[in-house]
Amino acid sequence: MSDSDEVTRSVASTAAEIASALNFIYKYVRHVLLFAEKTKNWYLILQLAIFMPQIIQIAQMYRKALDDFLYKVPVGDGAGPLVALRLAGFGAKWREVTEDTVVAESEFEGRRLLIIKAKGPGSTVGRPGEAAEKVIREAIAQGRRVSLMVTVDAALKLEGEDTGDVAEGVGAAIGDPGPEKIRFERVATEYNIPLRAVIVKMGMDEAILAMNQHIYKGVENAVERVKQIIRSESREGDTVVIIGVGNTVGVGQ
Repeated sequence: MSDSDEVTRSVASTAAEIASALNFIYKYVRHVLLFAEKTKNWYLILQLAIFMPQIIQIAQMYRKALDDFLYKVPVGDGAGPLVALRLAGFGAKWREVTEDTVVAESEFEGRRLLIIKAKGPGSTVGRPGEAAEKVIREAIAQGRRVSLMVTVDAALKLEGEDTGDVAEGVGAAIGDPGPEKIRFERVATEYNIPLRAVIVKMGMDEAILAMNQHIYKGVENAVERVKQIIRSESREGDTVVIIGVGNTVGVGQ
């Protein structure tokens, strides 16, 4: 693997993580079964029998996801990066601003857009919080007025909700509970920048499997929703930062 390109290495790393998850499922089921037999605890076996359909469903989901990542096709979790790509335009010039994370400049109705996503088409989520912090500090140092920051990400839906539904709110749309999320919040607070979130809803299986038609339609709707937010919460001449959060496998730039 030492002579392979970075995209192949990133996909191989994700494949190893999926294989590790499948191995853990196997070891956990074996542990419960053997421990129940050893202690003659038939309630544990009954519990295992009840949950086996769900466990098998999760294992099959991971197994199919392995193929999707190896073929480098966009997955559901790539909704955020795909929104970023659509807003930047396919002719945009991207530069790497921090590890595995790129930024492009674009213009929308008199506003200057700074658009951030993970570096594709490899399997990575990049460092969106660190990149946003760096890009905003650079823009302010250049005398620009950063008036808005919008994060876009996939989000798990509840049963009964439709795949591809788009919702918006206040705060950072990112599943990471630690360093990346707090970087968004820290820089937004420091410079008094409104922080908005747009999410595309999907199931857990849809997030790691090849992007389907409903999610792609949700991406299209999310692009329009972000444009509406920009129009209503910024003025001509302002700088707006857009961050497409998520795994960018299959979504280049």
